[in-house]
Amino acid sequence: MSDGNRHVRELHELADAAMRARGLLPDFSDAAIRQVRSLAEVVIESGADDIRDLRSLPWSSIDNDDSRDLDQIEYAEPAGAHAVRLLVAIADVDGTVEPSSPVDAHARANTTSVYTAARIYPMLPERLSTDLTSLNPERDRLALVFEMTVTEDGLLSETGIYRAAVRNKAQLAYRSVAAWLEGVGALPPRAASVAGLDSQLRLQDRVAQSLKARRHEHGALSLETLEAEAVFDGELLVDLRPDPKNRARELIEDLMIAANGVSARFLKEHAVPSLRRILRAPKRWDRIAARARRLGEQLPEAPDGRSLNAFLARRRAADPDKFGDLSLAVVKLLGSGEYAVEMPGEAVEAHFGLAARDYTHSTAPNRRFPDLITQRLLKAALRGRPGPYGADDLRQLAQHCTLQEDNAAKVERQVRKYAAAMLLEGSVGRHFDAIVTGASPQGTWVRIRNPSAEGKIVKGFRGLDVGDHVRVELIHTDMARGYIDFARSG
Repeated sequence: MSDGNRHVRELHELADAAMRARGLLPDFSDAAIRQVRSLAEVVIESGADDIRDLRSLPWSSIDNDDSRDLDQIEYAEPAGAHAVRLLVAIADVDGTVEPSSPVDAHARANTTSVYTAARIYPMLPERLSTDLTSLNPERDRLALVFEMTVTEDGLLSETGIYRAAVRNKAQLAYRSVAAWLEGVGALPPRAASVAGLDSQLRLQDRVAQSLKARRHEHGALSLETLEAEAVFDGELLVDLRPDPKNRARELIEDLMIAANGVSARFLKEHAVPSLRRILRAPKRWDRIAARARRLGEQLPEAPDGRSLNAFLARRRAADPDKFGDLSLAVVKLLGSGEYAVEMPGEAVEAHFGLAARDYTHSTAPNRRFPDLITQRLLKAALRGRPGPYGADDLRQLAQHCTLQEDNAAKVERQVRKYAAAMLLEGSVGRHFDAIVTGASPQGTWVRIRNPSAEGKIVKGFRGLDVGDHVRVELIHTDMARGYIDFARSG
């Protein structure tokens, strides 16, 4: 058996086992498969009272190079001298996936797609997520449209949500669009083939920049963390490379954050319970402040987003090469986000990282179950009908979605460890520059850059804390267990 075949087979087997160990389903049930086989494309009814026909607009999508589950498309146009009308269309997944159906049961069990170095475990069968419920180019699709009027200083002056028929005119990719926006590449051919799409993208970028600037004024954090992307040569795993942010990726993130805020406020205005995405004020703020002091900076005693973001901005300017390491340390100390139910007349905690009081997940219903839940709540509110979930059900779902999202993240990390251990099998004895990513009574972990991998310091870890830079020697790997062990050099 070739090394390539061994790599793929072993990673698949280990990934499947990691899914099961964390209570996630690696495969769809027979009932779900039968359901998918029986489905057909949704027929768009011309002249339906609650569906606007927006198929003529020059919509486009921007996603990863290899993405096939397209959740959103965007369009923008001037709205007077100093404002822009922005439309974000989200795939109407609920129109095909009925609550309590076998496919819905699988999505409710896993709550998210899981992206591992071995394979992708989609939340919905690919017949749906990459076809029937995907906003694929040149296909008529139903969508939920979030409309916003954005002023030049990033303020949302008017917002609305409605159902519409849409048609994606160009499927674009982050890297090529970013290169063009940053002036180091040509306009992607697919964008060039649609009249006026170049000015469209410039306008969307301008809106995204203004939205981001306003969020940062209110204390939203500007962080930069690098996720490792598996690189194969045929069937052979050859590298784990960081997949850095770029201007196009940030463009989409900024527009989606705005749309998620619109959905949260819409449900509040209609007195509908909602599933909010929150990030509590960090309990380990003292360690963030200590990290700042070691860099000659002073943060307030109590958590303060504006002060933290100002500190981050100064560090990015002073030492851009190490800003990713600092970001990683801060992200680890901030803790994880979670889902919480907001009932009418009540308020849950804000999202500390985004400085957002009203925020829900609603823009990726092909990939996240909370977004599908929110879509169903929004559609019920639009029709003036009771939502499909009661308060107790939503509370249970909030806990379950938080738990499964954490489990999915652990599976992704575990499979990255398997892949990294495989790559490093022949590198025992090599020395690496590393950053400490975790320090607790359970152990001290570090990340190296080439390949991008995380392992445990088993010798010489005393006195190390998150964010410290250290030289380490690789002393042991165990692919089957995902173990990468280091000793502190010297």
